[in-house]
Amino acid sequence: MARAAATRGERGERNTRSPMEERIIAAAVTLFAERGFDGTAVQQIVDHAEVTKGALYHYFDSKDELLYEIYRALIGVQSADLDAIVERGLPAAETVRAILVDVVTTTAKRLPEAVVFFREAHKLHDKQMVAYRADRRRYHESFRKVIADGQASGEFAGTVPAETVVQIAMGVVNQLPVWFRPEGRKTAEQLGNEIADFVLAALRV
Repeated sequence: MARAAATRGERGERNTRSPMEERIIAAAVTLFAERGFDGTAVQQIVDHAEVTKGALYHYFDSKDELLYEIYRALIGVQSADLDAIVERGLPAAETVRAILVDVVTTTAKRLPEAVVFFREAHKLHDKQMVAYRADRRRYHESFRKVIADGQASGEFAGTVPAETVVQIAMGVVNQLPVWFRPEGRKTAEQLGNEIADFVLAALRV
């Protein structure tokens, strides 16, 4: 685990990156997008970010740790947002809509990072892959509980298992880096609401 990342507390908290970290991350995103993960050397990231190699290794233990940090920043924001939405205590349908709109808009806001990670995630080393899967599992489980609770209360139909609903909804979201374009006809918020409409229609009693 990167030394700086380890000081931020539990994953899911919002990032408090230093300006130098932001520059290193931005440089990595740009170069990974242009040249691919394997085609980018640490020295190229250092040169692009205009920092020393020592500075990079102060924050990130390795290049694959840097790749994981690109994802960790996104899932951290999304997990914190999901927790805040659930804590509002809204009806299940409103909670599901808020979660889906949030996950779509936050993914769209960090689309370059999402695109890079979607393409390069399989390059993570075992430790980072385990952490990535654990982060994703925690998010999915929190979302699943919202739907399962709605089904248990009778607000949602129980025809489709909550786990299946989450897998379908998040499967759509996970494909956003492939086809969504911010300059397109629909905003991320509009798209999020349309996905929510689809999911809630399937859950309607």
